[in-house]
Amino acid sequence: MVLGISLLLTARLNGPPTYRKTESNPMTPTLTYLAWMAVITWLLLVAASLIRARIWSAGGLQVATGNREGLPEPTGLAGRAERTARNTLENFVLFAAIALGAHAAGLVSPRIEAGAALFFWARVVYVPVYYAGLPYLRTGVWLVSIAGLGLMLSAML
Repeated sequence: MVLGISLLLTARLNGPPTYRKTESNPMTPTLTYLAWMAVITWLLLVAASLIRARIWSAGGLQVATGNREGLPEPTGLAGRAERTARNTLENFVLFAAIALGAHAAGLVSPRIEAGAALFFWARVVYVPVYYAGLPYLRTGVWLVSIAGLGLMLSAML
């Protein structure tokens, strides 16, 4: 895992980005990661809701489309899905603040882009790791995503 992170950072810090913000293309790679992270966050929130309602069961659709009052506490996969969604939302807020702050300041840097990529891909890995219930690996992957945020901030401050 450390080797993969090292290779990603080396490639992103030394290589040119695939595209840059221009008059005709206002999206930077960082903003693209931000947009996709918003999609993933929303999908995780929906998935957690559907898993908790047991959408695949006989009464699941009725529970999912109802007001969800009186649901038991989520356990097992439903609990992990809910915690994954909540953690992703919490981290998305931090990522959005940093990415939008860099964009508002007009900062386009290989370190910001590498940090955004590191954060994004670590969060993509985080989902199945958390769903599978792998606690130590989950924490390690989370720390990698936080390192991505740190890399972004180091280019801004």
